[in-house]
Amino acid sequence: MSNNYEERVMMIAAGDLQEFVPFGRDHCKHHPNALNLQLRQLQPASELWSSDGAAGLVGSLQEVTIHEKQKESWLLRRGVSDVGEEVEYDEELYVAGNMVIWSKGSKSQASAVYKAFTVDSPVLQALWCDFTVPQEKSEKVDNGDEVVEKCICILQSSCINVHSIEGRDYIASLPFQVANVWPTKYGLLFERSSTSHEVPLSPPREPLPTMFSMLHPLDEITPPLSGVFGSARVQYVADYTLRIVFLNEEPSIVMTYDTVQSLHAVWALRRVKPEEQSTVLKFSEQVGTPQHMATSSSLTAHLRSLSKGDSPMASPFQNYSSLHSQSRSVSSPSMHSRSPSISNMAALSRSHSPALGVQSFSGVQRFNFSSNTQSPRRHSVSHSPNSASSDSFLAPETEPIVPELCIDHLWTETIMTMREKNSQASKVFITTDLCGQKFLCFLVESQLQLRCVKFQESNDKSQLIFGSVTNIQAKDAAPVESIDTLLVLEGNGNLVLYSGVIRVGKVFIPGLPAPSLTMSNQMPRPSTPLDSLNTPSKPLNKHLGPLEEGVLLSPVPELRDSSKLHDSSYIDDCTFQQLGTFIHAVRDPVHNRVTLELSNSSMVRIAIPEIATSELVKRCLQGIKSILPKEIAVQMLVKWYNAYNAPGGPSYHSEWSLFVTCLMNMMGYNTDRLTWTRNLDFEGSLSPVIAPKKARPSETGSDEDWEYLLNSDYHRNLESHPLSRALRLDPLETSFPKDDFSPNLSLDSSTLLFTHIPAIFFVLHLIYEELKLNSLMGEGIRSLVVLLVQLARDLKLEAYIDYYYREYPALVKSSRQTCIIDQAQTGFMHHPSFFSAEPPSIFQWLSSCLKGEGAQPYPYLPGVCERSKLVVLSVALYILGDESAVSNEASHYLFRITSGKYSFRHSTSVSNLAEKLVIWMTNVGFTLRDLESLPFGVALPIRDAVYHCREQPASDWPEAVCLLIGRQDLSKQACEGNLAKGKSVLSSDVPSGTEAEDDDDGMNDMNQEVMSLIWSEDLRVQEVRRLLQSAHPVRVSVVQMPEVSDHEYIEEKENRLLQLCQRTMALPLGRGMFTLFSYHPVPTEPLPIPKLNLTGRAPPRNTTVDLNSGNIDVPPNMACWASFHNGVAAGLKIAPASQIDSAWIVYNKPKNAELANEYAGFLMALGLNGHLTKLATLNIHDYLTKGHEMTSIGLLLGVSAAKLGTMDMAITRLLSIHIPALLPPTSTELDVPHNVQVAAVIGIGLVYQGTAHRHTAEVLLAEIGRPPGPEMEYCTDRESYSLAAGLALGMVCLGHGSNLIGMSDLNVPEQLYQYMVGGHKRFQAGMHREKHKSPSYQIKEGDTINVDVTCPGATLALAMIYLKTNNRSIADWLRAPDTMYLLDFVKPEFLLLRTLARCLILWDDILPNSKWVDSNVPQIIRENSISLHATELPSSEDLNLETLAQAHVYIIAGACLSLGFRFAGSENLAAFNCLFKFAKDFMKCLSAPTASITGHYNLETCLSVVLLSLAMVMAGSGNLKVLQLCRFMHKKTGGEMNYGFHLAHHMALGLLFLGGGRYSLSTSDSSIAALLCALYPHFPIHSSDNRYHLQALRHLYVLAAEPRLLVPVDVDTNTPCYTLLEVTYKGTQWYEETTEELMAPTLLPELHLLKQIRVKGPRYWELLIDLSKGTHQLKSILSKDGILYVKLRAGQLSYKEDPMGWRSLLAQAVTHRNSETRAFKPETISAFTSDPALLSFADYFCKPAVNMGQKQEILDLFSSILYECVTRENPEMLPAYIAIDQAVRILERKEMSETFELWQIKLVLEFFSSRSHQERVRRNPNRGLFMNSEFLPVMKCTIDNTLDQWLQAGGDVSLHSYLSGQPTEESQLSMLACFLVYHSVPTPGQLSAGGLEGSMSFSELLVKFRQLKMPVRALLRLAPLLLGNPQSMVL
Repeated sequence: MSNNYEERVMMIAAGDLQEFVPFGRDHCKHHPNALNLQLRQLQPASELWSSDGAAGLVGSLQEVTIHEKQKESWLLRRGVSDVGEEVEYDEELYVAGNMVIWSKGSKSQASAVYKAFTVDSPVLQALWCDFTVPQEKSEKVDNGDEVVEKCICILQSSCINVHSIEGRDYIASLPFQVANVWPTKYGLLFERSSTSHEVPLSPPREPLPTMFSMLHPLDEITPPLSGVFGSARVQYVADYTLRIVFLNEEPSIVMTYDTVQSLHAVWALRRVKPEEQSTVLKFSEQVGTPQHMATSSSLTAHLRSLSKGDSPMASPFQNYSSLHSQSRSVSSPSMHSRSPSISNMAALSRSHSPALGVQSFSGVQRFNFSSNTQSPRRHSVSHSPNSASSDSFLAPETEPIVPELCIDHLWTETIMTMREKNSQASKVFITTDLCGQKFLCFLVESQLQLRCVKFQESNDKSQLIFGSVTNIQAKDAAPVESIDTLLVLEGNGNLVLYSGVIRVGKVFIPGLPAPSLTMSNQMPRPSTPLDSLNTPSKPLNKHLGPLEEGVLLSPVPELRDSSKLHDSSYIDDCTFQQLGTFIHAVRDPVHNRVTLELSNSSMVRIAIPEIATSELVKRCLQGIKSILPKEIAVQMLVKWYNAYNAPGGPSYHSEWSLFVTCLMNMMGYNTDRLTWTRNLDFEGSLSPVIAPKKARPSETGSDEDWEYLLNSDYHRNLESHPLSRALRLDPLETSFPKDDFSPNLSLDSSTLLFTHIPAIFFVLHLIYEELKLNSLMGEGIRSLVVLLVQLARDLKLEAYIDYYYREYPALVKSSRQTCIIDQAQTGFMHHPSFFSAEPPSIFQWLSSCLKGEGAQPYPYLPGVCERSKLVVLSVALYILGDESAVSNEASHYLFRITSGKYSFRHSTSVSNLAEKLVIWMTNVGFTLRDLESLPFGVALPIRDAVYHCREQPASDWPEAVCLLIGRQDLSKQACEGNLAKGKSVLSSDVPSGTEAEDDDDGMNDMNQEVMSLIWSEDLRVQEVRRLLQSAHPVRVSVVQMPEVSDHEYIEEKENRLLQLCQRTMALPLGRGMFTLFSYHPVPTEPLPIPKLNLTGRAPPRNTTVDLNSGNIDVPPNMACWASFHNGVAAGLKIAPASQIDSAWIVYNKPKNAELANEYAGFLMALGLNGHLTKLATLNIHDYLTKGHEMTSIGLLLGVSAAKLGTMDMAITRLLSIHIPALLPPTSTELDVPHNVQVAAVIGIGLVYQGTAHRHTAEVLLAEIGRPPGPEMEYCTDRESYSLAAGLALGMVCLGHGSNLIGMSDLNVPEQLYQYMVGGHKRFQAGMHREKHKSPSYQIKEGDTINVDVTCPGATLALAMIYLKTNNRSIADWLRAPDTMYLLDFVKPEFLLLRTLARCLILWDDILPNSKWVDSNVPQIIRENSISLHATELPSSEDLNLETLAQAHVYIIAGACLSLGFRFAGSENLAAFNCLFKFAKDFMKCLSAPTASITGHYNLETCLSVVLLSLAMVMAGSGNLKVLQLCRFMHKKTGGEMNYGFHLAHHMALGLLFLGGGRYSLSTSDSSIAALLCALYPHFPIHSSDNRYHLQALRHLYVLAAEPRLLVPVDVDTNTPCYTLLEVTYKGTQWYEETTEELMAPTLLPELHLLKQIRVKGPRYWELLIDLSKGTHQLKSILSKDGILYVKLRAGQLSYKEDPMGWRSLLAQAVTHRNSETRAFKPETISAFTSDPALLSFADYFCKPAVNMGQKQEILDLFSSILYECVTRENPEMLPAYIAIDQAVRILERKEMSETFELWQIKLVLEFFSSRSHQERVRRNPNRGLFMNSEFLPVMKCTIDNTLDQWLQAGGDVSLHSYLSGQPTEESQLSMLACFLVYHSVPTPGQLSAGGLEGSMSFSELLVKFRQLKMPVRALLRLAPLLLGNPQSMVL
């Protein structure tokens, strides 16, 4: 009976019992595919074991009834979320028939199908696998980031489907029959099913590999290599007797079973090293002898025919279709052997030569001839395989496969004597025991054995070392991961829990019948021969080969292994017989849940309970475990686990009590006799561990029971109860005094943990110190102290007892009993080396650090005391200033007690300690929540560092650091920076609802919020919209004169409208600039393009005026280019960050042909903003073949702009087709429209920009002077072609100047000079001279260059090639001629270009003043021409005044334009004033009488150029004066004002408001090139004029626009706001380093000019963006709409609400200087902070109520604390302030029962007096926590006073008795402790050791106290006692 009682005690209760049905099974029934599943019948079960059926290791076969069998299997795993962290649910993968169902669910949430897959043929196996996708080399920053693709793999007979979570699907066909597939760390491992005819035959030849790996579904299937660990010899795995039984990912090992030798072996799986690959590949190349060739060919051949023989449907004759026409066994003896040679793996070739008609196969297929086609080569090679002749044909096509993985042999089990044939493991798993030792367990079902092998990593982590095998009798087993145990099903149906190989206890399952003790009526049968075969009740693994036919499943569940009867008790084995249900298998372990399969084929899922739930017990167990030897630790844990999880175990609350009892019992205490453990409260049943005596109470009482009552807490409470005082009951004394050493209290030294008591005590003490650093664990600390005090007393550790008394005076009363450990016993105890007599105290350690005394290293338990480590190291770093503290592993501030992992990441180098500390803390994972739970004294140094970092953070810190220092603005910035470019915060999602749908002028999507901040004073944005809208009819007001007939009047109105339309058609260009990149399109809707409205309305009756009435002549195709520009403007609204794909671009294609021009423009716009690269090549060609001229222009320019400077070959081909010069001379003449050729030439320039590509440059140089050909089209519009070639040449050689490598023979500058000034033609070089042999029929040019055609292109080409090079010699060529004779040779317009070109080359000479502008005018012109202001004409005979006047204005315009380029986007004031003056001058000129000489047209052109220059300088700024100029020009519609001038004026307007004020122009080389194309100063005369310059090029300004608007966004409200910026410029040759203040949102200057940008206080938190480190961070901010998050300081209002700063909290404080705190009304706090915690604090704690009385003072205090925290910007200090205040109040009331808070106050005071802090204050006086605050001194004073008063009021007596070692009275204990702690008085032991007795004078004391490091002020208070004069000497 006793044995049975023991068993009953050692039961473990399992929880969460619920019936388990795989979720997929039910789902299958309702799946649409379920019908055909039910129709299919399966083979009988007995055949299934050996068939290729799917179940595998994963599933098990379910037999529902004998008739209806359904083959199904499933796997379960712990849920994995997308991010990769673990989550609390199970995932199930269920397979039945053709279906795979993946579901997720847990006991708390219902299961749901995540994915269901249906495939074509029956699923053999389904599994999860993670593939790693190696990144491209170029993108790789560090090789650590491989992308892991989580996939699910479904194996069918002929292929494997892989579906990744991201939605990629792959199908890989398999070249052989797969027996099994395993997921590995690297990919999949396939096992080929070996067929029966592969038996080893006579001569040793090469077998085929049996394993294959696939690292990614798109990769080759390759055979792995095998080798013995460490040896160099490798070979393919080709042993068909090896079967894989198990594969593990981490550690990556494979377990195999050898069917011949019946042994299991373990191999390590790893990637192949390159040298091994080369060995294998070399080996296969030595095809020297015919013998070798024979092998290789036969292998190839065999591979070819492999799939046929194995194919299940193949006919018996199919084998003969292989290469060998003889029968297989005869012809290919070469195929089977186990020799190590691998040469003929070469046959797995990648490419076949076409010899002998071999079909070429790629990829996998080359293993595989399909089984039903006859091989065409059957007759060609019918020799015997050993004849060399046939093989020589096949030799060239063998090229080996490169293996990817390798397996190294690690371990093979030892050979036992009686080996059974089928002892293959049916289940293998790796488990960890409670102490972290790993075991590999495999279940050999035929012998009912679980074999466990312990293994561990070798010291250098390179390999695994295996130990010996332990056998456990088991019928089935499963690991329980989460609590490091395994569950074993014994033969008799009992479930037993093991940890490693140590038995923990039986598992009791509530609800299943317990093993019954009644005798069963059936006797067990005697053993029959049949039994020895061990019929499995679970079908064995399918690899086991056919079982003997005679064995059938017995219908009666037999007793297994009857040979075992004699050793287990008879009763146990008969347990379940008559009940009929027993557990016969364990499966699907996940976390701590496992499924039990019952004999009636139902399943139950149970949970194995946790080892501990309360944090405190977990900590203590972890600590004790780490300190004890492993064997003892496991036993200790097993005992605890049994005690804790007994059926009906304790509730959460009493877990600690149970732990203490259990622990003390194991240490040898009799917990019954110990007063305080006896009184620990147990809720519910008393656990059987606590002594069997309690279970059977004796009938009679005893003395002990009375003592028990007297010692109980209940009795103590009653004694002090007022009732007992009223009744005057005498206090009862306990019957034995304290020092009664009753023998029953000694310890039992034979118990498990007795010898380790000191070690355990020390560890528990360290855990106690660790818990003190977490203010949330207060209750746990108090429980722990009681245990520690008891142990300290028993170990006679006076120093520790005194230490605990000082910490918890109330808990550590002098206790009533002490356990005595005999001195003899003490000898047995093992005192560890790290045990210190002085108690280690973390607070004491910090305190001595702060005081600057040397401190001992602090003991540290890795993994348990992490907080102590963190605090120690951070203080060492921040207070002691030792940077090495956190930089390397071995820190001399800690000494480690046990070995453990200790990891450091190296952080970046940081300037000051505060930054270093904060960055290190985030690296080790310390967060804000951890900081909040640190006690305030300990946290103070960290908070101080955080405060300093918050004041001056760096802008590039990672997000975690910014969160820790509480700068949400920075953390949000960092977080946004990591996101992909998506929709920005500021983009206005909803267009304003005021306007109706049809009223779309294309400017609705502008961001009003930001624009209203930039231009807040006026409505200039509305005005710009009004000027630029082209979607509404214009107003045509013509007054009808009396003499005008009605018909003439109508004509007059229409002519007026025609004039106005010239303006309307020019508007879209400006609108595109204004709305640049302002819109994110919805991918499901087409882009709205506003219509171009060319009608008018005539007042007063608002009649419509239309141009199509036929009354007047309207030019044909007038609106062609206008609608093109309209399309571009619409397309340019799309921001580059938008999500757009090829389909959307095509989807926008308009239905009707009228809109084709707009779509052409739209395509060009998409190219300019970079989206056209997404358009599929197919669609590009589709558009080009349509032959629509506009579409071709738009597309070619767009694609080229998108591929700017890439030299992209595909685009080059595309463009070359359109340029005859780039085609080979023999090619057919293509009819390419002239404008398309121009666009293509510019396209070439864009694609090759800045590359100085020789061939391109040569062709373009020739094209500038292309002579007019015989055909008509070569003659018209030649100017634009020549200009385009010049511009393109300039772009290709952009800025290369004199160092044009490899082009010196082309003489580029000389040739260009000739084109510019004229002269004889050179002989036409190159391929195309044939084309131009015949002269033109239109133009007689002769052999001189036609300068009118070639000059502009050549001039600008020179300008771009020598851009910014300051090359004087080239610049002198471009100087304006200075004699009248020469002036007559040059068109005045070309002087503008020459001046511009010259200034661009002499970039650094440009100065922003009118003197410099005039200096460009040659002297002859200056002296003789009319100044711009003159009224009457000077008379002169020999000078041509007209020429001089025109030359003058054009040169000045050229100089102004160059000024615009030089200062583009800079808002330079001097440049603005200078240009504005010239604009005014030109306007005066226009109205002066002298205008006719110069010519109105010329003046208008110059005015337009100056206006554009102004707009360039002020780009994006919306300057009001320029806007007024533009508006004035907008109103001029008659006279000389043609389409081109309108175009220029509205471009100026657009530039002024570029991108709605978000964009500006850059002055980089490529920007200048783009602007030269866009602003070419010859404007079209009418809307379809492309003669001199292709209109489409006007849009290239986009390439020069760059986002430079910085928008501060308040992080709390998420709205844009005003902020003061301080921008520092780098010094240059023109100015020193300067700083200016800007009010953001503002356009920044160009970034390369800047040194740094600061967000300035006082309103917002400071923030520094340092550009000296690089501009990429600021660039990414600007590209994401320029959002810079800022955070308002507390007590400040934004500039919008309080522009002058008069309403802020601090300003109010100044006015009420006298009563600062009174003036602070709690209601006003909402204006100063948005923190809800602070607001509610003000609400509940600072508002006075009706009858406050004396509480008013507290309210005032709280208000002032709140005021201080808010104004000093450290609201997180509020709890610390209040805690200090509360602690001091408790001390004043003398109610302080623990000195914890007092310690914190002491640490705070010490921190502020510490040297490091004083230095910091000196460096930076007005910053820091608690500065200039009266709070701390007041608190310190109060504490001093309270303690001194106590000392005077009789405290000195108790202090004296303490110091002399006599007991003190209880009422004084807590105050005494406070005194001792606050004044850091040494313990009596230290005092006596110091020899202080007999000191006579104070000076002697001082000297002696030097060693004890006691402060003088404390010594002054102790001196009277020590010197022996009782008068207290309180100072």
